[in-house]
Amino acid sequence: MTSSGFGLAAVNDAAKAVALRKMKRLATGLLIIMAVIFAVAFALQGRYPWLEYVRAAAEGGMVGALADWFAVTALFKHPMGLKIPHTAIIPRKKDQIGESLGQFVQENFLSRDVIETKLHQFDVARSAGGWLAKEESATRVAQEVATAVGAVLEVLDDRDVLALLESLAKKHMLAPEWSSTLGRIMQRVIIDGHHKPAVDLLAERAEQWVTANRSMIVSLVSERSPSWVPSVVDTLLGEKLYREFQKFAQGVRNDPEHSLRLSIDTWLEKFASDMQSDEEMIERVEALKHSLLGDAQLRELAATSWSSIKAALVDAMENPESELRRSLIAAIRDFGSRLHDDEHLALKVNTWVLNAVGYVVENYRGQITSLITDTVARWDGKETSEKIELQVGRDLQFIRINGTVVGSLAGLVIFSLANALLR
Repeated sequence: MTSSGFGLAAVNDAAKAVALRKMKRLATGLLIIMAVIFAVAFALQGRYPWLEYVRAAAEGGMVGALADWFAVTALFKHPMGLKIPHTAIIPRKKDQIGESLGQFVQENFLSRDVIETKLHQFDVARSAGGWLAKEESATRVAQEVATAVGAVLEVLDDRDVLALLESLAKKHMLAPEWSSTLGRIMQRVIIDGHHKPAVDLLAERAEQWVTANRSMIVSLVSERSPSWVPSVVDTLLGEKLYREFQKFAQGVRNDPEHSLRLSIDTWLEKFASDMQSDEEMIERVEALKHSLLGDAQLRELAATSWSSIKAALVDAMENPESELRRSLIAAIRDFGSRLHDDEHLALKVNTWVLNAVGYVVENYRGQITSLITDTVARWDGKETSEKIELQVGRDLQFIRINGTVVGSLAGLVIFSLANALLR
């Protein structure tokens, strides 16, 4: 319980204690009034015969008040400290009371039939869905989720997380053999023709590069030709070579069945096949994998990944206006709407809740009710008596008040009947 919860409970207990004392004073005050009336009426009844009826009423009121005081007091302690048998019932019988209370709860509340009937009436899915679909509810749930995530991130030890990430990376990245898997993926890509857009892009960029670099090609020919070749010849040869390059690049770009394209397909097919069956190729791919993902690189990758993920989550969780928070709220509202409107989904959720609660009740109701019995068993007898009296003592004082009133009326009626019948 939070400090605010303890504070509220203390305030409530204090208010109940004040109300209990007031009712005790009222009940005791009535007994004193009856005693005073009895004494006055008894002393003056010889002079004023009608006071006999007053005396009888006061006498009955005192008897009723004393009897009910004894009964109420005997529940919580020994009246006037006298250890009369069958008094101080609650302190002496607290363990039996706890067991009886636990048994009562188990038989009447923790029953599968009772739980299922209540859940059917409540319609968990639609009720929860309607609540979650509200903006303020979704925002509240998102805030609780953010708080929980933040608490988890705060508790987690970064060194443990990094060790776990490194271990997972070694297990799922370094340990498995990649070459065959990559070869099968590449083979599937080639068969389905998914590599062709990449080849188209390369052909287009090559044609654009040739077109944009005419002067460089011509100059390159002039620079590499013998010094005795006239510059005019170099220029003509460079222009010719440029046009041939351009023509070739345009052909590759425009002709899907160009020989270069077909040779690329053949090479990729051979490469994919070698990655699956050629031992030398497999070893080279694995060596490349280990060189790229060695222990040092893995540790750095794990540290960088965790730091980035943690920082992003903390920032997103703490900022109510973050995209993640807004997306989370929207997702909660959408789920709530679907849960409320989709009968099939609501039926599945209700069935799951019924089965889950039924399983818990059938298999763990003994442990649940033991919470009651064990808690009561740990209480001190006096403490138990005080706790119960604080909760119900005020109402029990009405028994004393009613006993006083009923006793007065009974005494008056009995005395009146006796006078009427026996005199």
